[in-house]
Amino acid sequence: MSVCCPSCGSRHVFRAAAHPCACGAPVAPILRADAPAEPVTHRAWADEWVTVRCAACGRDGDWPRPELGCPCGTALRIPVAGAGTDPVPPGAPQPARAPHTERPAHIPLPRTGRTPRPPFRPTTIRTSQDAVTAAALYLRWLGFKSVVRAGTVPSPGGPEDTGVDLRGPDVVAQVDPTTSPASLRAVECLWLNGLGASTASVYFALAGYAEDARSRADALGLPLFAMDLTGTPQPVNGPAAELVSAGP
Repeated sequence: MSVCCPSCGSRHVFRAAAHPCACGAPVAPILRADAPAEPVTHRAWADEWVTVRCAACGRDGDWPRPELGCPCGTALRIPVAGAGTDPVPPGAPQPARAPHTERPAHIPLPRTGRTPRPPFRPTTIRTSQDAVTAAALYLRWLGFKSVVRAGTVPSPGGPEDTGVDLRGPDVVAQVDPTTSPASLRAVECLWLNGLGASTASVYFALAGYAEDARSRADALGLPLFAMDLTGTPQPVNGPAAELVSAGP
């Protein structure tokens, strides 16, 4: 389905992700082409789900509402058919997701000579702690070793500054599950934490990034990823695309 971002006017082709029903059949919600995508300005966990009926067994299940991260930093909620509707039949053709339309700040390096990664297996996000877990899984999938949860690390600007949620021998990461785009200050605080630990810094956010935060991250070479409730991060700047392509 073609999706237009109301913030920047960019158009994308979106395909709803399929999730396995308890019976094993893939289930995907029906997308509404007659309704516009809406920016995500407020998140309530109870409102982030849609009920879809499995065409194979007739069971109703709750699945994450489809979302798309626009390169401009806006998180878009894709309209779907009402609760209890039949999904797209398994195997039915759908438009493929459009490739990332933003020109990356760096040319992604090929993974020549590296062992190919297995497919990433996301974990559904229902709570803020699930978001941290999903980011940890993704960092390990990228190739960072021994990534664990970390306590909040005080930042130079004061106790209210953003800290670190995940830490490994060669990486620190922040996971922002809030309803507001990540700020310039948050990005700079994470970069300072990485600088102090002599490690890479990686940022994950559910609501995207402020424009000045993205510009600063590009200048610092800090990878930014957007997350949706399926738990699959998507790169939103050049350093992130390069990290996915070349690894740590």
